[in-house]
Amino acid sequence: MKRILAVAALAILAGAFDAAAQGYPTHPVTMIVPFPAGGATDTLARSLAERMKPALGQPIIIENVSGAAGTIGVGRAVRAPADGYTIQIGTSTTNMLTGGLYSLSFDLLKDLEPIIQVGSEPMLIVGRKTLPPNNLKELIAWLKANPDKASVGIPGIGGTGHLTGLAFQKETGTKFQFVPYRGNGPALQDLVAGQIDLQMEPASNFYAQMKAGTIKPYAITSKARIAAAGDTPTADEAGLPGFESTLWYGMWAPKGTPAGVIAKLNAVMVETLADPAIKKRFDELGLQMQPRDRQTPDTLRALQKADAERWWPFIKAAGIKIQ
Repeated sequence: MKRILAVAALAILAGAFDAAAQGYPTHPVTMIVPFPAGGATDTLARSLAERMKPALGQPIIIENVSGAAGTIGVGRAVRAPADGYTIQIGTSTTNMLTGGLYSLSFDLLKDLEPIIQVGSEPMLIVGRKTLPPNNLKELIAWLKANPDKASVGIPGIGGTGHLTGLAFQKETGTKFQFVPYRGNGPALQDLVAGQIDLQMEPASNFYAQMKAGTIKPYAITSKARIAAAGDTPTADEAGLPGFESTLWYGMWAPKGTPAGVIAKLNAVMVETLADPAIKKRFDELGLQMQPRDRQTPDTLRALQKADAERWWPFIKAAGIKIQ
């Protein structure tokens, strides 16, 4: 009897999910971007929102909620009604790393429903144009010969670039100084001006300067080369086997959002990512998409968990804590 009741309950819930999805959406959807307008995530969000509109049948309103490394915007999404009318786009920093950096009032791995991994991009290791080393092996040797003398600009403590730099130190046995900036723009300006020696940040930050020849690229931290980075070798090819680091983008909804609504949002995003215009835009930005069979909520959920298990202990061991 209990089993019959349980099956009946599941059937009722499934029907409720289907009903929610069939009528969804009837009005505009808000997409929270946990960064100011004009940044890389905001630009990506607006491109996706415009393409999602015809497939969803409703406009998507971008709401920029910045501050505290994105945790304010993520928190807004966590507390939003779980009805599918609020979704959130974010990065591995806002939706994974901050769980190891801040004492949050919510659980990043449990309090949001994954929709899809939007894309990812590797880090690029670059130096000032006048830096003596001409390749990654020479750079590592130079850093070892000059411990604690080199400066690496970072746009924030505990961000992907900072952690990539710490991991680089650990893997290579080198030491250098981190110089925090209020964003990547000022750091890049100082790199071009020769005021700092290196940066290890998302690759798309550097393409314009690479083309202009104002900085020196050493390696890209992905398994394979990417067209947007030209002939820049991977860290594997350049002499640092297995050194990989990526910034990834994802999309979530508040915990408890009906499964049918999540499925519909996922389907809309899969269609959006298949659009040739979006693919071209991703190529221009140097962003990489997951294969079609991995564009699922479960893939994003597994990625969050795996990266948290990798980076949270690393953050703790490094003694990084932001209040």
